[in-house]
Amino acid sequence: MDRTLPQPPARNHPSHNPHAQVSVVVIGYNDAAHITGAVRSALAQGPVVGEVIAVDDCSTDDSPRLLAALAEHDPRVRVIRRTANSGGCGTPRNDGIDAAAYPYVMFLDSDDVLPPGAAGALLTAASTQDAEVSAGLCVRRELPSGREVPWQPELYAAARLVPRPELRARLVHDTLCVDKLYRTDFLRKHDVRFPDGHVIYEDFVFAARVLAAAPRIALIPDTVYVWHVRRAATRLSISLDRSGIANWQARMAAHRHSVEILRNAPGGERLARAARAKFIDHELRMYVRELPTRSTGYQREWWSLTRTYLATFDAADLDAAPAPGRVIARVILASREPRDLPRLKEVAARPARLTPPYPRAADATPVWADDLPQVTLEHLLVRPVRLLPLAVDGELRPRGGSARLTLRLRELYGRVAEAGPTTVDVELLHRQSGHPGQRRTAAFGAARPDGTWTSTVLLDLGALASQEGGVWDVRLRLHFADGTTRETTARAAAGPGLLRRTVAPDARRGVLLVQPYATQAGNLSLRLAPGVRGVAGVARRRLGRLVRALTGASGAAGR
Repeated sequence: MDRTLPQPPARNHPSHNPHAQVSVVVIGYNDAAHITGAVRSALAQGPVVGEVIAVDDCSTDDSPRLLAALAEHDPRVRVIRRTANSGGCGTPRNDGIDAAAYPYVMFLDSDDVLPPGAAGALLTAASTQDAEVSAGLCVRRELPSGREVPWQPELYAAARLVPRPELRARLVHDTLCVDKLYRTDFLRKHDVRFPDGHVIYEDFVFAARVLAAAPRIALIPDTVYVWHVRRAATRLSISLDRSGIANWQARMAAHRHSVEILRNAPGGERLARAARAKFIDHELRMYVRELPTRSTGYQREWWSLTRTYLATFDAADLDAAPAPGRVIARVILASREPRDLPRLKEVAARPARLTPPYPRAADATPVWADDLPQVTLEHLLVRPVRLLPLAVDGELRPRGGSARLTLRLRELYGRVAEAGPTTVDVELLHRQSGHPGQRRTAAFGAARPDGTWTSTVLLDLGALASQEGGVWDVRLRLHFADGTTRETTARAAAGPGLLRRTVAPDARRGVLLVQPYATQAGNLSLRLAPGVRGVAGVARRRLGRLVRALTGASGAAGR
């Protein structure tokens, strides 16, 4: 035995609380800073929660004492203390499934929280729809800013019942286990469990096993889980730490296992194909966006591993994927060595951008490159303008308390000229809060000899900084003479002096630090730090990053 698994006390038995229906399993390892908040958010769900099973994966910090104090204060808290660390998230969750004493079970990580009413909303949906699984919206909350980004919002736009998973193939896109409520006897009857031990992306396999067991699934639009994203944490979570090739290998292994599970289930071929299309559209695009920043050795190994895995996909798998990921996959399959990484990164962006060159084959079919004529882009000739991967270069030049933003829209196989660009709406959105800043509309000039259309707007930096400091993202809406529109982003143009910090005078705060910069996806954004305090804060953060980088390099050399 590598765990201590106490039996549920008599006071926790369902018959003693007619309202209690849910066991919440909270797992944690060396997370004393957050685990109390997680457990309390589960207890705050009210009487529907009969027990909170806190599985401590052999922590060496203050977690055991904190959990013991919570159990002493509230009899619904049960603590399972593992005597050996499992090496992953799957085994502790399996401990929770085994220990659950109530008809339904849900999962919670120690650094996240359940919003008020989440368990009740999921329980109501499961009960009224006679569903073995109910699921709701998860939001990714960026900390410390508090900005929230919904996860797979298309699935949870409205309440609906899915009688069989294959009738809603998009279910494979939500591989989280934590935004769902499961009927406990359903999991046990079908032996639906997480992979044990040191397995990364164990959610992928568990989610596939759930779908393969063909449950009735009730979907609700309520927010039922808050996923805390701490990018500045000393120890990044598994999903954020993608620096090593082992992470990509683990992700592909989990995906491959998931596809095998789905394919072997009754009626699972449709779900398996959807899972492969999702891999191309999500995983592949996400890692390609980061690929240009990796070392040459990483790029070569990643390319070889990915090419080998994609070779197991058939033509129908590729055809089922959205165009940007499909093009990336075909370029990788067509070339033995990494190539065109900056251009592939632009295609992988959201929304996608296809940058020059724009070659054609001998029969005038658009192709990726002259030496890769087998990677055709004929879909660009018929795709609606509102979905085209249009490339717009943006140059932001601060001058005094203002900035001149010049946009250059590029031609794409004649489609832009055919549609006739007229105007562009420019909006700046605050990244942390999501608040809109300035809006400007400007006209495009006539087509230039180089096949581009340009437009210029003037931004008031002082007025923008008076709303909020921090990062402002540039969003565009292109208008065409044929009545269509295309929402996109500006690609940060490179060049001498274009992406550098400048200090501008500010009538209200004295000084304003201005920095246009390119995001990881290549989008143009603007960072503002008003006043002497803001400038000093930027300097401190920059110095901190430098110290951490030097410390990390020293530590690596020591090992």
